[in-house]
Amino acid sequence: MIRTGLLLAAGASRRFGPQDKLLAPLGGRPLVAHAADALRVTSLDHRIAVIANPALVPLLDGFRIVLISPGGQQSDSLRAGLGEAGQLDRLLITLGDMPDVTAAHLTRILTAATDDLPSCSHDGTAPLPPACFPQARFAALQTLTGDQGAARLLQNLPAGQYINAGSLLRDIDTSDQIAPT
Repeated sequence: MIRTGLLLAAGASRRFGPQDKLLAPLGGRPLVAHAADALRVTSLDHRIAVIANPALVPLLDGFRIVLISPGGQQSDSLRAGLGEAGQLDRLLITLGDMPDVTAAHLTRILTAATDDLPSCSHDGTAPLPPACFPQARFAALQTLTGDQGAARLLQNLPAGQYINAGSLLRDIDTSDQIAPT
């Protein structure tokens, strides 16, 4: 089974301000480094990062880089990453602005996905990324549009496909969500 991790890190950071939030320091490291490190520790065959800012490249050692035009939507990044992935059985998708997600959590998501059903994080109220999609769902991923990512494909899954994430799903959108280091 070929398992590929996909780091989506091409957002425009509109709510964050003029700085690229993925380069903002959090705990002494750039924000994107946290998600990248979790993927590096997770047992995967390949790792891909979709970015719009070339300044992120030095932080993504071990990832195949897909550089897209700035200003795209999350679905554009997702399709670009899937297009780069080639032949695979599972696609584990995580976001570059979720610094608290751990390799252990990513592994639970990978393990819960089946040949027919995706799995994803859950915060007690809604399905959220990170998520893992089996090959049987790749065609549906290719049809996504807009900035909602794969959320609609994660609705109404059997309970076992939702992995309780506790407090791991913090998503950094504004500069006040990052304490000075």
